[in-house]
Amino acid sequence: MNATIKNLLLWMVILVLIILAWNVFKTGATAVEEITFSRFLTQVSQGHVQKVTIRGDEIRGTYSPSSGKRETLFKTYAPAYPKLVDDLSAKGVEIEATPTKDSSFVSALVMYGPLILLVAIWFVIMRQMQAGGNKALSFGKSRAKLLTPTQKKVTFKDVAGVEEAKVELQEIIEYLKDPAKFQKLGGKIPKGVLLIGPPGTGKTLLARAVAGEANVPFFTISGSDFVEMFVGVGASRVRDLFEQGKKNAPCIIFIDEIDAVGRHRGAGLGGGHDEREQTLNALLVEMDGFDTNEGVILVAATNRPDVLDPALLRPGRFDRRVVVDRPDLRGREQILRVHTRNTPLSETVDLSIMARGTPGFSGADLANLVNEAALNAARFNKKKVEMIDFEYAKDKVMMGPERKSMIMTEDEKRNTAYHEGGHALVAALQPDADPLHKVTIIPRGRALGVTMQLPAEDKYSHTKEYLDATITVMMGGRIAEEKFLGHMTTGAGNDIEKATDLARKMVCEWGMSELGPLTFGKTDGEVFLGRDFGHNQDYSEATANLIDAEVRRIVTAAYDRAKKIIGDNEKSMHRLARTLLEKEVLDGEEVLQILAEETGVDIAKLRKTGPPRPPIVAPPGVPQPSGDMGSMVPEPA
Repeated sequence: MNATIKNLLLWMVILVLIILAWNVFKTGATAVEEITFSRFLTQVSQGHVQKVTIRGDEIRGTYSPSSGKRETLFKTYAPAYPKLVDDLSAKGVEIEATPTKDSSFVSALVMYGPLILLVAIWFVIMRQMQAGGNKALSFGKSRAKLLTPTQKKVTFKDVAGVEEAKVELQEIIEYLKDPAKFQKLGGKIPKGVLLIGPPGTGKTLLARAVAGEANVPFFTISGSDFVEMFVGVGASRVRDLFEQGKKNAPCIIFIDEIDAVGRHRGAGLGGGHDEREQTLNALLVEMDGFDTNEGVILVAATNRPDVLDPALLRPGRFDRRVVVDRPDLRGREQILRVHTRNTPLSETVDLSIMARGTPGFSGADLANLVNEAALNAARFNKKKVEMIDFEYAKDKVMMGPERKSMIMTEDEKRNTAYHEGGHALVAALQPDADPLHKVTIIPRGRALGVTMQLPAEDKYSHTKEYLDATITVMMGGRIAEEKFLGHMTTGAGNDIEKATDLARKMVCEWGMSELGPLTFGKTDGEVFLGRDFGHNQDYSEATANLIDAEVRRIVTAAYDRAKKIIGDNEKSMHRLARTLLEKEVLDGEEVLQILAEETGVDIAKLRKTGPPRPPIVAPPGVPQPSGDMGSMVPEPA
């Protein structure tokens, strides 16, 4: 406090001295002679006055050159003298009148305001430079945050479902703790680790866990923090970041969303030498240039590895690429257990059932699922979260929130019941389709009704039969409207769009058509032009017509299959629609029960436990794989 008062007094003294010096300079620049009023009248009568300025009772004037005066300016104060103007006019004196001053404060402010403003600006800049370590000129400094040991730590115990990624990162942590263990065998520490995976799979959480486990300095920064409006700032911040890393080595630097700064070079519209490329070049040099950075490990995360520059991905820069994919069944159960550690659960909750019912969920989706279940339990003043809360949360996350307040006419409800019933009927009777999970005609999200299917097991690739069955299920809603209601509605618009898109991918990307195992249309265009401009048509117009015809054939064939299934089960379709109008929500087992009663087929045959797996038959002369070796069929790319 004393230092602050001293600094304030010092600056006040400096300001006063500057103002006094300004006054002395102004008064010394031009001398003004102060005379009496009677002498002023004498000078006027003698013709020695050339010009006067009258402001209230103050008169300022200029002597004429014929007067011989050394000082050319004078001032005096006039009493109430009514003939003054007449006398001045008689002698040919130029007269100027100005308004009276309002206050001395206003005049002083007008006179010294610019000077005071300049001094204040200079004072603020000097204070910032002293207090913040040259903050005014620090836009080229790195904005990385250094995580301290006092902050809340995240460890590998808080991360689940990504065991392979944890093993890769655990080796780096062990190297930082005991480098001699690896160096005695000639091993070198990896310079970079790139975490690749879809959004929400836990890439940033893994980096935070590395920071909590390593007990070494951990710098974190976002890729967008490098590039600014000033040219050269990004490269300067990269150099400053690695300079800080060298001072704190061994350490870890984490760059989140590195695709913001690490995109392909030479892909811009305005030439290749732009600010982003300068930043990337500086990053490449710092990671593996002439000046080595021993002990500085770079960990980066991205969900767009396809747009990264190849020079950034080579060994020596990012030595390891760790894929953080969506968790499997076991991983989902482990993630649910992590997120429910602080949540009181009822005895009826079985997390393994929830894990089986959430295929394709990422870690962030599962965290949101647990949170929604807890919020729903608190809404009904429950002391523990029950299984029904998890089911409610799962439906909300998958299908959207219910819109029970939405007013629908009876005709709209009947139309929705037949539409969703058509989807459900075709899905239940298609052997290659995913098992039916739930059907509802309660509006959810932007849909008037939802038919949900869940796979019997995690799938990493799809067969042509499965894709054909999926398109067939999409056609079921439109066919039910046409056959039983006699009209078409816009409710099938999204189904038709998805079916057409899926059929075009089967033809153009996956080679699942009569056109043969060919792909049509490259999608590796310029990364800065967007997806719409990244498609390259590498086929002729004749081939384009064949592609359109093949897409039409696939969709219409699925349409005919769905039409036959619904036509053969009209009685089941009517009962299913009536039941939906009555109950509004049916689960998959209830739908199967209705179909079993109407068709006379055993319900056990209608249940789907997944498609049978044919045995692997090796060509003649090739030994059959044993059970210990596992499948020798290569994984799909």
